[in-house]
Amino acid sequence: MRSPAANADSRLSLWRQVREYAVPPSMIEAATARRHVGDWAAACAAARVDADLDLRAVTRHHGRELAARLRDDLRHLAPDLLRWHLPRIAPDGLLRPGLTIALASYGPAEHDGGEPVHLVVRTPPAWADAGQRISLTLWTRSRDAGDRPHPPPHPDRRYRLDLHRHLWDARRSDELRSRSGARRSPVDTVTATCPGPPWDTLREGGYAVHRWAAEAALLLRAEGRASGAVAVRLGPRRRLLLDVAAAGPDQRSPTARIAGASRAGPVAGLPVLPDAATWTAPDLELLRHGLIEVHQLHPLVAAALAPGHQAAGTPPSPEPAAAPRLVDCRGARHRIGLVDGVLTPLDHDPAEIRREELLAALTGTPLPCLRAIDEAHRRPECLPDIRARLDHGDTAGALATVEALLGPDALLRDGNLREELENAALRRITYGLFRVGLIGHSPAPTTRDLRFKRDRRSHPRHAIAR
Repeated sequence: MRSPAANADSRLSLWRQVREYAVPPSMIEAATARRHVGDWAAACAAARVDADLDLRAVTRHHGRELAARLRDDLRHLAPDLLRWHLPRIAPDGLLRPGLTIALASYGPAEHDGGEPVHLVVRTPPAWADAGQRISLTLWTRSRDAGDRPHPPPHPDRRYRLDLHRHLWDARRSDELRSRSGARRSPVDTVTATCPGPPWDTLREGGYAVHRWAAEAALLLRAEGRASGAVAVRLGPRRRLLLDVAAAGPDQRSPTARIAGASRAGPVAGLPVLPDAATWTAPDLELLRHGLIEVHQLHPLVAAALAPGHQAAGTPPSPEPAAAPRLVDCRGARHRIGLVDGVLTPLDHDPAEIRREELLAALTGTPLPCLRAIDEAHRRPECLPDIRARLDHGDTAGALATVEALLGPDALLRDGNLREELENAALRRITYGLFRVGLIGHSPAPTTRDLRFKRDRRSHPRHAIAR
């Protein structure tokens, strides 16, 4: 079994990769600009969020009051901030698939027979996650039967953000400072009076134990209770039971004590502390360990965790006209660079290049300069960066990197680079078919799917279709 310290290191490594690729600065800039002018639908489009909402239909089915509250929330929804905080999975930090996550509750509405209405965000199943797109819609319990089987139609108890509006609502983003524990307060107390895992060990593993009492009290209050037991998920089959007591006359905050530990089963009916409250905020940990700079954070996160920090502008995208690269060619240092939008040897005349290309076609050994260009087309050194961008849906960033390397007019040759780009396009088609309901199950695995699962699973076992 891995130690808590090793688990914490793995978690930080995952979130560092997420922060590098999952929400590019160009997305944040575009979504923010559109949100500031009140165009919530355009902001969602910029953040790759499919808004399955019709406000006129909402008014007809749920009433004007509910529609007005929903419209107000949508105007202040920061979809890029929501994507920033969505749950991820190892090893690459992709969105946790097949989830329905509650963002807000508006019920019960008069048109819904006393049934609450929830604003939810959904992630697609793993086999249809191309582009890492998510969808935004409304959910009521009575409409479960008509929903598609992927993802599960009901909101997940563990992954809920209706109690953590600061993770998606721009009006409350500054609450991250206190809710994450960056600023300690008397509310951040947990009393451990019964046997259980050492608090220091849990804290080293990334658990926000200092916030559990306050967050558990918020959870119970949402359930209409002032005190009671709350389950904290520590692993696939490990639960910690917290007994939360309301604040007394001489207390400023609620307290919690360990009521016991369980291997699941008995805690099934208890409220579950949301994942966002169980763990220390990853951005806070990354900052404390020096793994990220403040200017690399989302602007709203940076403003909350580092007040007074001057936000930097959006970094420029890769320049298509990259500087020439040097190659050792026949005892000399030659240059290859972009000419008329194509990667070309700069120190060989056209006639020599034609002769060498003909020689290579006849199975001869080409010039080192030509070999370097061929390698850049088939297996470039930046392929892991391009692959990560494609996996996280940043197609524009991936193509910009390819153009900076090969030129905007290059014709890709057979090889790993072309295969990655073609597979990304095919997987986007799969997502489109899933969205329109033409496929509701995982298609037959391809060779690339099998290799992907073997190479990238955190605990490889079998090759399973992605």
